[in-house]
Amino acid sequence: MSKPTILVVDDESFFRQVFCDILSEEGLYQVETAASGVEAMERLETCNFDVILSDMIMPGVTGLDLLRHTRSLNPSPEVILATSSASVEMAVQALKNGARDYLLKPCTPEQLKHVVQSCIEQRRLLNENSQLRDQIRLYQQGQSLATQLDVATLLHDSLQTLLHELGGGRGCSFFLENDQISLTTTCPNLSETQAKALINHLASRIEMMDRVTLLQGEDLGDPDDGLDDLRSVWILPLTAEQKFRGAVILCNPVGNDLPDNLPEKHLGFLAEQVALGFRNACQYEGAKGLIYTDDLTGLHNYRFLQISLAQEIHRAERYGLVFSIAFIDLDLFKNINDQHGHLVGSDVLKKVAAQLKTCIRDADLLFRYGGDEFTALLIETDSQGAAIVSERFRKIVESLEYRTALGDTCCLTATVGHATYPLHATTQTELIDLADKAMYQGKLDRNVTRSATQLKTTLQTRA
Repeated sequence: MSKPTILVVDDESFFRQVFCDILSEEGLYQVETAASGVEAMERLETCNFDVILSDMIMPGVTGLDLLRHTRSLNPSPEVILATSSASVEMAVQALKNGARDYLLKPCTPEQLKHVVQSCIEQRRLLNENSQLRDQIRLYQQGQSLATQLDVATLLHDSLQTLLHELGGGRGCSFFLENDQISLTTTCPNLSETQAKALINHLASRIEMMDRVTLLQGEDLGDPDDGLDDLRSVWILPLTAEQKFRGAVILCNPVGNDLPDNLPEKHLGFLAEQVALGFRNACQYEGAKGLIYTDDLTGLHNYRFLQISLAQEIHRAERYGLVFSIAFIDLDLFKNINDQHGHLVGSDVLKKVAAQLKTCIRDADLLFRYGGDEFTALLIETDSQGAAIVSERFRKIVESLEYRTALGDTCCLTATVGHATYPLHATTQTELIDLADKAMYQGKLDRNVTRSATQLKTTLQTRA
């Protein structure tokens, strides 16, 4: 363990020598001297000291000037000011300006040793407390990242945390969703175009990485258009279920390099927590997908329909929007199961589901309600729009031909009912019920579409 370093600053050689001899005699400290405040400031440009023991009144740069200068240093040394004046005001001024302590000259060796020893001990305790606080902060950040179960939020938070630990720079993060790159919403100091260019430039190499990697200079290759001043890149590849699934990328700010001494331990610890959180989040997303996904068709299931409807009603109420739902029921589907068997019936359902998905927008949702019945949630779609989409559903099912392994051909039709919020209903249960009843009314004719408006008109006519 290295000895604490002390710089004695005094324009009087007598006090320099006396202080140096007293502090050096037990071999506890490494002591150096400076004959003026100017010399001391020059020494501080190249050397770090734990303690500065300085005379307060010196020609040119005074002890107070030296004290103020040390406040801008990192790390900042502790300062003890010594003075021949017994003025209390002088001592108070020294302490107000940030001095750790003060001495009145002349002083006894015991006084000098006690003040310096107390200063060194306080500095040691502060350093230990600072390190402990830093470790606690790092642990809390790591725990927060490791327990975040939303992939997009995790990558956003990870990027911000890692860049803060790095002390600044540029960065982006992404994950693979259905083999497509999904960029996180915020890319500090990078435009979306620049982030995509950076990812495309490095993607093939990141996929082969199994640990944190720092690329610099020639290792980066020739960057693509849109990447400004790319000198250093810190990469955290992310995997889940032993497959490459994403990455966090940090790179140097424009016009500057990454720090020479990267906080590798801190970055390494956070990287481990991010990787753990990413695996957990992917597993959670997978499990959540199974809970809300129909095993046969891969569509959302009845459970997710209930959640989605509740959310859409809340959104519609808040922003004054409309939306519709459509119920699609395959006509006489039982005949296919009876004639060709349930395996053929299951294959037909899968093919129907795939075709129905082509009839809706990305914003809309399609569900297998149960058996041979499907439901579509049509976002921000009024009754007229729902009628158009419902007819699209009917036509695509009617056009479908399924050829069995034995060469037989199965043809289908479908009956579709639809209802609109808030035109037809203002509650989740009533909306589902009206769309379902409209569909069942259409079953009297089959291969037709029916609106909840027609259902209500029929009820009013009968009344």
